[in-house]
Amino acid sequence: MRILVVSQYFWPEDFRINELVAELSTRGHEITVLTGKPNYPDGKIFADFRKSPQRFASYAGARVVRLPMLPRGQGKLRLLLNYLTFALSASVVGVTRLAGGHFDAIFVFEPSPITVGIPAVALRALRGWPIAFWVLDQWPESLAAVGIVRSERLLAIVGRLVRFIYTRCDIILSPSRRLEPRIASYCSAGQRIEYFPNWAESGYESASLDAASEVPARSGSFNVMFAGNIGEAQDFPSILDAAERLKDRADIRWLVVGDGRMAPWVRSEITRRGLDDSVIMLGRFPSDRMPSFFRHADALLVSLKAGPVFTMTSPGKIQSYLAFGRPVLAMLDGEGAAIIDEARAGLTSPAGDAAQLADNVLRLAALSEQERASLGRNGAAYAQREFSRNGLVDRLETWLGDIVSASHAKGAA
Repeated sequence: MRILVVSQYFWPEDFRINELVAELSTRGHEITVLTGKPNYPDGKIFADFRKSPQRFASYAGARVVRLPMLPRGQGKLRLLLNYLTFALSASVVGVTRLAGGHFDAIFVFEPSPITVGIPAVALRALRGWPIAFWVLDQWPESLAAVGIVRSERLLAIVGRLVRFIYTRCDIILSPSRRLEPRIASYCSAGQRIEYFPNWAESGYESASLDAASEVPARSGSFNVMFAGNIGEAQDFPSILDAAERLKDRADIRWLVVGDGRMAPWVRSEITRRGLDDSVIMLGRFPSDRMPSFFRHADALLVSLKAGPVFTMTSPGKIQSYLAFGRPVLAMLDGEGAAIIDEARAGLTSPAGDAAQLADNVLRLAALSEQERASLGRNGAAYAQREFSRNGLVDRLETWLGDIVSASHAKGAA
């Protein structure tokens, strides 16, 4: 199939869409990616891209079409302009650059924002190409949940945009079963929705990598590691509350690998709370380095704020955590907690419950190495069974084939 991938984010930015494009290309599909100039998460165009943009015009056999857009920068206004300029550029410049080309289907990757769907809808209207839309951030609910938008009127406008986009898609892919009813509320009656969760990124099943040298050595410490985005949704105030409860335990160490909009606040809070010896921020590293950091972890931490939208979603890092085979500490509700419990891969606490998280850290630290290894093996087996990349991409190929066949049949009618 000839597949157009529409994604605001793409390599060298670090997102799962990179791996999906590579896998589809390996399977013999002809892939073109319509995307922006790399600037996530720092908000500045990557220096390597500025020096030599032609080096980033192809990836794993796929053609990459880069569009002009305003980088994220800092602040909510710049972020909004970043979203809008990509949507406008992709709908105008992108359509022009794709003129004369033909695709069997459009695949939209939407970790945020929903506006990434606008150029796909424009292309569908102009060329009739069917759309598969992978929802990884449910707007407008997530905007309200993290306090980005508080105006009910504005949330209602965003909701109408979501409905406009969803109803023009041929299939919607949901990362969790609990989110499907919410997605359906914005869709037409009977519109096709399929369960398509994240998979563990490549290399996370490996236990033979050398441990990352960037982690300071400390003999006898029990290391709780958080890896990923440091933002509003991850509820770092509660994580730091738990760390503060255990600050007198010299053997408990919290390692934070990642970056994000909340990172400066977290750094200042670590100092204010006197946690410099127990909470160490290591910075951001490429995803292919993460397994080497995980080698230092006795437990891997995942967290989300309390709120209805967060009960319906499962952070993508859970799949990678499980695949690596380390016990998981979870401070969240709903889908994510259910996965950890069902896998028997660690200990869960309710969202925002710092006291229970701290207790779970102590419980896990008190287990023998054999008992913790058993939890890790449970998680790895569950990940292989439920979140196999090959199995999930097999399903995706079938669904794309279905919408392409339906589109051809409709055109022939």
